[in-house]
Amino acid sequence: MKKMNRRNLFLGLTSCLVALVVIVAPAIADELMGVLTKVDADAKKVTVVEKDTDKEVVVTITDDTEWVTPKGASKIDLEKVSKNLEKAKEKGRKGINVTVTHEKAVASKIAPAAKKKEATNQN
Repeated sequence: MKKMNRRNLFLGLTSCLVALVVIVAPAIADELMGVLTKVDADAKKVTVVEKDTDKEVVVTITDDTEWVTPKGASKIDLEKVSKNLEKAKEKGRKGINVTVTHEKAVASKIAPAAKKKEATNQN
């Protein structure tokens, strides 16, 4: 049976720490829930008004940012999102309800909120 010296102990602890960082790091991404109010396709940025604070947060879009719907995920098309935003505003809404998964204001995923079916109860 081999004795554990300081070098082996240090190496073992370091390996465990690195493994923990690799597992935990992806879970650190933040989620921002709110209303998408502006799209700047040229600068690849969107503005989201945070749900509880009404604070405007500018989020950067990359080529890897996904638009996630119940039908599946695809690369985001800012021109299409901009047109959808205009349609929502024409209907009198503030914007598009979304959940943005981001790290340091760089979006990895944007998911529009599921559309609620309005009740047809009219008195």
